[in-house]
This record gives sequence, structure tokens and C-alpha cells, in this order.
Amino acid sequence: MSERIAYEKCPLCDSPNSTVIARGDCSKHPLYHASLNPVITWKACLGCNHVFTEGFYTDEICKLIYSKTNVHQQVGHDFESQRIISSRMVEKVLPYASTGNWLDVGFGNGSLLFTAHEYGFTPIGIDLRVENVDNISSFGIQAHCIDIFGLRLDSKCSVISMADVLEHVPFPKDSLLAAQGLLSEKGCLLISMPNSESMAWKILDYQNANPYWNELEHCHNFSRTRLYELLHECGFEPVRYGISERYRVCMEVVARKL
Repeated sequence: MSERIAYEKCPLCDSPNSTVIARGDCSKHPLYHASLNPVITWKACLGCNHVFTEGFYTDEICKLIYSKTNVHQQVGHDFESQRIISSRMVEKVLPYASTGNWLDVGFGNGSLLFTAHEYGFTPIGIDLRVENVDNISSFGIQAHCIDIFGLRLDSKCSVISMADVLEHVPFPKDSLLAAQGLLSEKGCLLISMPNSESMAWKILDYQNANPYWNELEHCHNFSRTRLYELLHECGFEPVRYGISERYRVCMEVVARKL
């Protein structure tokens, strides 16, 4: 049985034309399982230049991968240092939203939700790891073990954060459209991910030391240009660019709902 469902066309623009540009080895990844193929094949779309894997994992393989949790993704991990990083993320949003529901998609260690609460937002989280949902719920935070497509809320969100999430999902456009539907009229999106257009990325490639070609959980490598195009397509206007402090060579973008 195949562990990946092949992309028959580009997951962003639907072009059927792509070419293989790289192969990675995920065997050293902390969530790797011996039953998985260690080789990750990366393609570039000849229509829009987006870079993506040859396919995305089946539900069965995802359950296998998500049966373990990286230490840094466990609720409460390194909470004091993470609180400082999260505070700078919240402050980037404050010029555009300062109250209301803050939904964090894939909340991981929970730091961003804890900090958003401290700034006066009502925190809501979704995560695919049951243990994380149970743990953060014990702090009185509303949390759901569900993906964004199945989430139903009584009121719209002022902020939705997707911090290092969009590169994980098979079809990012669908996730952004779902977020657009959950946001209030003047709501904003906070999004971060590696930036394949940055000089830092190019230096890592030059040194043959770029970890993202070997990333087990990723389906995509976004450039800033392609991310901005996709945001516009999904009804968002990027209003602020910044450097993310969460992971290496990552960008952090604030976008308003149009």
C-alpha cells in the first residue's frame, strides 16, 4: 500500500506540469518510523514555480506520525522563553486587532495562545494531537482535536494564526479559504513558514545544510512571492512582513481579510 497520495497537478495552481528538483532523506527526523520510505522527492511547478513534495501522506501514515510529539511541540515546553517570542508575535498583530477570539491552528506547545490570552484575547486552539488538546484544555482554554475545515464557532475570530502550519497541509488554499470564512470582517491572519526566497535559505543550500529538504512533516516550500500571491487569491492583503523567531530562515506575515 502506498504511503503517499500523489499530486496529479500543482496543489496551488492546478498546472499538470512539474519537474523534480531535489530529494531529501527524512530517516533522521525525530518522528520518522522505520516502515516509511526515507526519500522525499520535491517538485517545482512549471506554471507558478511553487515547490511541493510528490505526494502527501495517507490518513493512516499521518496517524502513525502524529502518534509521537516532538518535545518542543508539547504544551508548556520552555514556556518562559516561548512567552517572549510569542509576545513579539502578538505585538505585530496589535495594530490591526486588539481584542476578540484568537484562533491558533496547530497550537503545539500552546505558547501563542497563552500569550494572546495575557494580552486580552479569547484563546481558541485546534491541534491534531489528542494529548496536546487535553493538556491545554486543562488550563481552561477552548481546544478541539480537529482540522480547520470541521471547526464551527459561535462567533467569528479577530485573529487566526497559522504559525508554521501551512507548509504541512496538502492543499494550503483550502485552509486559507476556511480561515477567511472564520474571520470577522476586519480580522487578520498571522502566518509563518520557511522562506525559500531568502538569502539565508540560499546559504543553507550552498552549504548543503538546508534541513527543509529532509522535513518529514512538510508538503511545501514557499517563497515569499508565492505566499503573497496565494494570500491575494484567498481574499487577504499582506500588510506586514517580518522575520520569524520560531524556526530557522522563517518569515512571519500579517495579512488582513479583504
